[in-house]
Amino acid sequence: MGGSLWISHGATEAMFRGRSFLAVLPLALLLPTVRVGAQLIGSPLDCHKTCVCASNIISCSNINLTNVPITLPQYTAVLDLSFNTITKLRAEWTPVPLKRLHRLLLSHNGLTFLSSEAFVNVKALQHLDLSSNGIRQLDEFIFEPLEHLEVLLLYSNRISQIDRSAFSGLNSLQRLYLSHNQISRFPLELVKERSRLDTLRLLDVSSNRLKALPLNELQALPAWIKNGLYFHNNSLPCSCEVHEVVTRWYLKELSSATDFRGSHTCLLPGQQKEKIAIMDLNKVYLNCTEVIGMDRIAHLEQSLVLDCDTRERDMTKRWVLPGNIPVSPAFKTAVMRPKDGSLQIGPLKAEDSGVYTCYATSESFNETVYVTVMVLNSTDSGGLENLKTAYTTLIGCLVSLVMVLIYLYLPPCRCACCQGLEKSDLRDSLHSSTVSISHAHEETGQVEVGGFVNKHGAFLQPKDQLEQNGRLNPIGEEEEEWQGDNRERRRSDAESVSSVCSDTPMVV
Repeated sequence: MGGSLWISHGATEAMFRGRSFLAVLPLALLLPTVRVGAQLIGSPLDCHKTCVCASNIISCSNINLTNVPITLPQYTAVLDLSFNTITKLRAEWTPVPLKRLHRLLLSHNGLTFLSSEAFVNVKALQHLDLSSNGIRQLDEFIFEPLEHLEVLLLYSNRISQIDRSAFSGLNSLQRLYLSHNQISRFPLELVKERSRLDTLRLLDVSSNRLKALPLNELQALPAWIKNGLYFHNNSLPCSCEVHEVVTRWYLKELSSATDFRGSHTCLLPGQQKEKIAIMDLNKVYLNCTEVIGMDRIAHLEQSLVLDCDTRERDMTKRWVLPGNIPVSPAFKTAVMRPKDGSLQIGPLKAEDSGVYTCYATSESFNETVYVTVMVLNSTDSGGLENLKTAYTTLIGCLVSLVMVLIYLYLPPCRCACCQGLEKSDLRDSLHSSTVSISHAHEETGQVEVGGFVNKHGAFLQPKDQLEQNGRLNPIGEEEEEWQGDNRERRRSDAESVSSVCSDTPMVV
């Protein structure tokens, strides 16, 4: 009996041990899942041991976090997660919307991945720092939810590819830092006219791998954009076009040129790729033309538009004419455009030459722009008209000379219609015509030859030669009458040729 009780007791104990093992086994199997989930989701926010929480500011900087802490309070306005090891920013890093979060700091984390939905729940962000990470590319519409973002820091990454729509939707962006990356294409779509971010006033693409710049488009930008457009320390090839752009920006005292004058360098052609300051290209190497100023040259009766191109946007502007005369609505030849503050002058007169001054003011900044206008004492088409007159006179002179030579040296007509005429009749007809020409010359000084009237007389051949220039002298019976005038006739031939060209004055 007792033995049986002992056996039953042992069986019962073994049975309980088996049940406990079966109960513990599922928990043991769930441990890796919990660890993985914790690694993906992150640990709860601890404001006492790991993070510092001061009102609506939460700082979890430099505590070796691998994920963003969970259970962030919805009133969080500033979240500092810099100097950690958060390599991926997933869509679920904040499962609830943080509607008051306006500043997110994620620098120095080794970030290599940004989810396309990483910023869906933080649409109120105004400042986003993703600098000093390992980001390689920016996908399309990745920042589109951040319509209130004003500052975006992406410097010191490995960015080499930027989708053209990556910054779409950033309607409030003012400053974009892309320096110290591997960018080889200038993001022109951010600053050109139709696709420009209207509020953007600073774009830093310095210290990248840019080998070309859209110089014409950059030069056409307003000064308030060029003032904050930084592109120094790139691998630009040296050219006079680059020199002109940088020099003009420097003369305009734009910050992007004056603050980093020594860093604006280019590579000389050759195997060594020697660097030289762009501002020195006009001295030794490429012998570029020295850029002195941006004066305007015009002709009489032209109209000009003078830009008051200031370094700040939306400034109050007023113009002063040469002689310190303020522009007023009473002027009809000098009208200020209210849209952009430019001045339209014209039709210009010679006395309109001088220095036009634009005074621009704002709450924190004053600027003066000088534009020198030189009005040339000629119309725009004056030189062309004179050139046309000179060419017309020269062509007329050449045509007249050719006609004289044809009359002098062209052989007479020996067509079939003339062969039936008798020799005596031929001589009589030529003689009669010659006599009539000589009489006409004595009376009026004009001779009609082949339908043209020659005002300088007839050109007759000497009688003492039976044959001259391949044609027969038809006049044989009046040798004494013309022999004495042979030299005078030759002299009159030369004088007539020269007088044909001297009648019409040549204007150059």
